[in-house]
Amino acid sequence: MSSADQPPGEGHQQEHDMHDYAGGYIQARHRGIPLWLLAVYVILLLWALYYAYVYWGSLGPGLAQ
Repeated sequence: MSSADQPPGEGHQQEHDMHDYAGGYIQARHRGIPLWLLAVYVILLLWALYYAYVYWGSLGPGLAQ
């Protein structure tokens, strides 16, 4: 499909969605955060809160006698 056949704005939008780096070896798109990455963030946050609550103010795991 040539640019003359496309409605105004469609081809222009595609150009902004894809960016090439390193001569085309790396391509980046503007998208949202993947769900698996959000899950990793939530798990790490929960672990950090648990660890801070359990070990806050003590010598740390394995150091108390």
